[in-house]
Amino acid sequence: MADMITQGRPPRRDETSPHPSSPGTRRADGSSVRVGALVPLTRPGWVEAGRHLLAGLELAVHDVNDAGGIDGRPLELVVRDTAADPQQAAAAVDELASLGVAALAGEYHSVVARAAATRADALGLPFLCSSAVLDALTEQPTEWVARLSPPQSRGWQIYADFLLGAGHRRIAVATQPSVYWACGTRILRDHFAAHGGTVTELDMSALTPAAVCDALVDRRATALLLLVGHPEPAVSIVRSVRRDHRLADVMIGAPAGQPEFPEWATSLGHAGAAIPFLRYLPERLSPLGARVETALRERLAEAPSFVAFEGYDTVAVLAEALRSHGVDRARTAESWPDVEVEGTRGRIQFSRMPGISVWQWTRTPIQVVDRDPAEPDRFRILFSSPPKVRNRTS
Repeated sequence: MADMITQGRPPRRDETSPHPSSPGTRRADGSSVRVGALVPLTRPGWVEAGRHLLAGLELAVHDVNDAGGIDGRPLELVVRDTAADPQQAAAAVDELASLGVAALAGEYHSVVARAAATRADALGLPFLCSSAVLDALTEQPTEWVARLSPPQSRGWQIYADFLLGAGHRRIAVATQPSVYWACGTRILRDHFAAHGGTVTELDMSALTPAAVCDALVDRRATALLLLVGHPEPAVSIVRSVRRDHRLADVMIGAPAGQPEFPEWATSLGHAGAAIPFLRYLPERLSPLGARVETALRERLAEAPSFVAFEGYDTVAVLAEALRSHGVDRARTAESWPDVEVEGTRGRIQFSRMPGISVWQWTRTPIQVVDRDPAEPDRFRILFSSPPKVRNRTS
């Protein structure tokens, strides 16, 4: 979904072999169908998002194999850690291609996914991107890459509509240097300008959180959006704004989704509530989605994020493509416009969108939600596309 880089680095585990909990990894007869998985599992990547993405991927592989695999052959997930590093991701794509994987899945960080998609396109390796939203995943149109998450332009315009509907016309964005954040800022600025609003950039490479507060007062901003990494400087900015009595009426927002994961609530407590963000879930899960939610909760020992559902749907789509079109890479890529799968969040089909270079699921559900101030572990649906429900707690 995002290009948010976290800080610190936990001990690295060995990701040079198939993931130990993936079904089929202990087979030595070469009969499995291998799918490569790109996941941020170490810092500076957003490890929490990577853990949820991997849980969804692995659960789907388990379910595919329980249902007979790919024409009787087990599906095997070969995991590589990207650590939010585009060069590391590109190298992983080269390695996975040489290992003979039938397709590539995953990735959360947009800039990293762009590097992976560019390399997969060059190698002729089908890549189904799970979570990255950057519109330009590849510079030129490609037949090799498809995506489940919505383009950034669509999601962030919906977020802008939510802000405009709530009466916000003077927006400030705290931002850091990144293609992802720059694209998001441009989307917001263009959309607000078309509706008589303004967007002011606050460069966090030059400002302290306290200076951000002063700038919000000077610009008479009614909302501050966090287009920065997590946990820092996002957490420090939230604390500083929440403590400043001059900014009691200023809304804080995080379109990229930082408040989705439990780490946010742990870091900020009640200060992290009432911060709207984008989430890619329907208002009500289907029976399949409800079953998967229960299984994911058991795997993660916490409520699954939308990223975990994206991981599950990725494998479900690839499994159907491999069953119906075979394991030849070119035939898999040719299947994007034909594949139709009932996923956890709706029926998945791919088509072309104007200005988008990859095959795109065009009906991804999009919500604006926040954590309920009365109960920060619960989410309130504030806005949805198409709009159906407001202020529903989930």
